[in-house]
Amino acid sequence: MVGIHTGLPLPSLGEMAAQLLVYFLVEDYLNYWIHRLLHGEWGYEKIHRIHHEYTAPIGFAAPYAHWAEVLILGIPSFAGPAIAPGHMITFWLWIILRQMEAIDTHSGFDFPFSLTKYIPFYGGAEYHDYHHYVGGQSQSNFASVFTYCDYLYGTDRGYRFHKAYLAKV
Repeated sequence: MVGIHTGLPLPSLGEMAAQLLVYFLVEDYLNYWIHRLLHGEWGYEKIHRIHHEYTAPIGFAAPYAHWAEVLILGIPSFAGPAIAPGHMITFWLWIILRQMEAIDTHSGFDFPFSLTKYIPFYGGAEYHDYHHYVGGQSQSNFASVFTYCDYLYGTDRGYRFHKAYLAKV
């Protein structure tokens, strides 16, 4: 329906990489705003607080959420492929990468091979751990993958202050 195709020819690696970049950027931007809205009084109390039951998240906490949150935050994951449809292989790779990233972000570990060491503005586990650490009062670190929205809209100030404080201690 949205133009994802399954036949030959298969996409080139360059085509797949370009589409995956679009998918990550679209998902990240839309997820930032939806996640931020879920931290409003009504959204947090009725829906998002379930996800925040883990103050020190583990990988299994990534999908642990209210059913409405799963549906709402699923929209950004499918928006990119709807905007820039490609091959089914690219779509499946996107879903796999997105789930791996969500589990990594909620793992609580800064692995030696973590993307935070290779990709600028990639949030990672430490970044998202802070969001869970401050819980319902959190008005920071809403990013799902990259931190550019938090930086641009100033919602990473508490995290930056926290990091600076820990560096002094």
